[in-house]
Amino acid sequence: MALVPLDLKAGFYRNGTDLDASNRWRDGSLVRWRDGSLRPIGGWQNFKSGFCTNPVRGAHAWESLNGTAYFAAGSHNELTAMVGSGTTYDITPTSMTTGREDAGLNLGFGGGFYGTGYFGTQRPSTGTYSEATTWQLDNFGQYLVGVHYDTGTLVEWQLGSSAVAAPVANAPLNNLGLVVTEERFIFLLGAGGDPRKVQWCDKEANTTWTPSATNEAGDITLQTTGQIMQGLKTRGQTLVITDTDCFAMRYLGPPYVYSASRVGTSCGAVSRMSAVDTDMGAFWMGQKGFFAFDGNTVRELPCEVHDYVFDDLNVNQQSKIWGWSNTEFNEVWWFYPSSGSLEIDRYVAIDLLENHWLIGNLSRTGGVSRGVFRTPVLSGEYSENITYNVTVAASGGGNKYFISDHSGAAPTLTFRKGNTYRFDQSNNTNINHPFNFSTTANGTHGGGSAYNTNVVSTGSPGSAGSYVEITVTDSTPSTLYYYCANHSGMGGTINVLEPVMVFNHEQGLNYDNGSIFCETGPISIGNGDAVAKVIEVIPDEKTQGDVDLKFKTRFYPNDTETTHGPFNPSNPTALRFTGRQMRMRVEGDQAANWRVGTMRLETKAGGRR
Repeated sequence: MALVPLDLKAGFYRNGTDLDASNRWRDGSLVRWRDGSLRPIGGWQNFKSGFCTNPVRGAHAWESLNGTAYFAAGSHNELTAMVGSGTTYDITPTSMTTGREDAGLNLGFGGGFYGTGYFGTQRPSTGTYSEATTWQLDNFGQYLVGVHYDTGTLVEWQLGSSAVAAPVANAPLNNLGLVVTEERFIFLLGAGGDPRKVQWCDKEANTTWTPSATNEAGDITLQTTGQIMQGLKTRGQTLVITDTDCFAMRYLGPPYVYSASRVGTSCGAVSRMSAVDTDMGAFWMGQKGFFAFDGNTVRELPCEVHDYVFDDLNVNQQSKIWGWSNTEFNEVWWFYPSSGSLEIDRYVAIDLLENHWLIGNLSRTGGVSRGVFRTPVLSGEYSENITYNVTVAASGGGNKYFISDHSGAAPTLTFRKGNTYRFDQSNNTNINHPFNFSTTANGTHGGGSAYNTNVVSTGSPGSAGSYVEITVTDSTPSTLYYYCANHSGMGGTINVLEPVMVFNHEQGLNYDNGSIFCETGPISIGNGDAVAKVIEVIPDEKTQGDVDLKFKTRFYPNDTETTHGPFNPSNPTALRFTGRQMRMRVEGDQAANWRVGTMRLETKAGGRR
């Protein structure tokens, strides 16, 4: 018998064939490595429900002169600011053009050629492309400044609950974006409708844009084949990244003010939000790779999950891709939409300290790194399709509805737009108590009527399979009430919130039922024609029993897999399976900060019968 240690290199490998990931971790989500041990990433907690109506496409955090923390984020048709206490303000500019939540590719009538392409394949990225609308936000002193991609106007919010973001006087129009430099100039990118032009105001004077002998306003048109995508403050200079190359702009002082030198070619940014600055350099995601700038030159990063990311990327929605720096763990993350998703649903990250890659499933459309706030602040649409079990019992002198997952009689409920809620009335206490919705308290007993929009009822209350289901949409009223059609005073209130939430990340162990797992590639346990029989595993955990193990075996690389488990490890754990190669899957407990080291398998020679 032999004791085989599963001593696997940290990080995921997802290039080439399945067998290319032999003796490596190949698949997983919501996990990371630190000092050689596998563990879950930090969870998240709700910071602000109903932050805004539509997915965030650009965010920024800063402090005012009195130390008040602010977070601002924009969607295609709104701009919202929030103070650290959670109070929000709608600061949408009155002059803003409504943009696009999703990117558009005109391949319909008149937008392509009849008969081209193959049935069942993704449409090519040709035709007239319209990006998803994004915001580029920064702070100029204590004031927020920003450019909305479709409007192109430089706007400024001078704090205050009654103010909205307003256009900055004298600033160029039809801009693509902005960045505020360390020297306190505002760079307008693609200024005045020229996609290669960088124009800046006078130092610390954002209403002075016309150059003269008495100011430092000016502009440079970059000699590039592409269009400017993003500007980024980095150590000692400001990067301007196009969709084809990269320029470093350095402050010279009068009369030239700034110089621009190309520091990289064939290294364009995939989107207007993909570049991130860190203490270890600047990093961004390109069309077919990842790039780093070390202060002098740009280099492409070797990527061990390149095929997984770029072969399964929705290129039509790539303008939604955004990055952020997880400074606590020396990681840079990018969120992106997979080929089967219209919205962001995955992430890819690089651990800069230990030089490995992470992948996973998570929908976050915008956010900021920690700094102004104690934890990273990320935003996403809250997705839930919930079934509540309804019972009826006496309380306070009469019958009341009791709803599972809530305490007390006739509890106040919360719905979020875009989700479906089912109320199961199978329990026999529901007999003669039909569950209804209304826009009036106590429904028909309070002078109102039943609300039936997007409501489906099945079966008779108290019978098996009976339920009432409601789909909450943008048109659902902000307040609903639930009540019994036959009896007064049984129901309560429902608050209907916008779906976009803001979360504190890397905090706690809540993952909203997300799947926390890590799975290896094929591991050979038999040599040549020989197969191996595995009889036990000796676990290596921080706290035994915090994870479950599954093993998948097969005899040939493309053979059908057989799954064994799950096993909750003891010391040791008895197993019984045979194969030539196997993979191991670790599934983490949602409520535990677990650690997994080197598992060891006890094997002996086996046969196929």
